[in-house]
This record gives sequence, C-alpha cells and structure tokens, in this order.
Amino acid sequence: MPTTPRILVVSATEAEARYVPEDLPLVITGIGKTAAAARTARALAAFEDVDDLVVVNIGTAGALRDDVTGLHVVGQVLNHEISADALVALGYDPEHQLLLGEGASVLASGDVFVSDTDVRTRLGLAAHLVDMEGYAVAWTAREFGREAILVKHVSDAADDSAWDWPTVVDQSARVLGQWLEEYLAR
Repeated sequence: MPTTPRILVVSATEAEARYVPEDLPLVITGIGKTAAAARTARALAAFEDVDDLVVVNIGTAGALRDDVTGLHVVGQVLNHEISADALVALGYDPEHQLLLGEGASVLASGDVFVSDTDVRTRLGLAAHLVDMEGYAVAWTAREFGREAILVKHVSDAADDSAWDWPTVVDQSARVLGQWLEEYLAR
C-alpha cells in the first residue's frame, strides 16, 4: 500500500492557496523572496522532525514565452536578480541556479513584478516562467536538507495582462488544489 508523503505546502498568498486540502500544513509567506525565505525557514524549524518532509511551493506565475500555458512542475529555478556573472568573475558561486527535478520548465524568481514586455523578453531567453518566491522557497528547503517541488500555474503573460491577476488567481488556485489532491493520491 502506498504511503502518503508528508508535505509542507508553501504559498505566497491566501488567494493562491484557497483550495489546498484542509488537512495539510500550510504556510502563507507573503510576497517576495525575503518573506518567502524567512517564513519557510520558520515553518520548517517548527517541525520536530523534517526527515521525510517534502516542501511543495504552489503559486501563480507569468509566462515568459507565448507557448507557455497551464500547470508546470519546475525542474530548475533561477534567481534572476543577482549579478551572477560578476560574482563568478570575482571567484564566488552565487548559487543562482537550483536543479529541482526532472521537470522541463525553468522558473525565474525575483522581487520584480514583471509586467513589462522588455523584461519578459530578456527573462524569456533563460526561463519559461517568472514568479517572486520560488527560488527562495527552494533555497530554504535545501538549507534544511529537504526536497522542494515547485508547482506553478500560468496566470498571465508577464506583460500588461499581469495587472489582471486578482481576477484570474482563483482559476489558478483551483488547478493547484487539484494537483495537490492528485499528488497525495499517488
């Protein structure tokens, strides 16, 4: 008989987490990498035993390419707001890219709310999706020795349509809640 994985669900907003099954531990981090890292760390530190815990970050994301839609399990996450090339040239590893799993999607994370087509185009050269918390959640989970699964649903095209987020977030939240139900049923 398969065992249900122990998971901690992490979401930036209550709106994105509206359909998370009630019996799952959930932390709402607030928006941005700093809040996501701090509140994820606080939640993980509160567990007596994290040895078999999986951190699942759910949320919306902007599509950086026209052909990107729907639900994505992220395989790699990038911190797009760090001067990685300069730090590497100085001899430091900024750890700006984290491999997460076998998913094909690349997520760029940063504290910038992307609603500009020039920024979208630049980020789209390296990633499929953009959000504001995924990198921080994945990095924090790794610091605790835990696996992170980032599950994102496209809510907008990271352009002027991003301003419609409040009216479309519920649709994304429903899809994310359904993914969690299916993940737990495995």
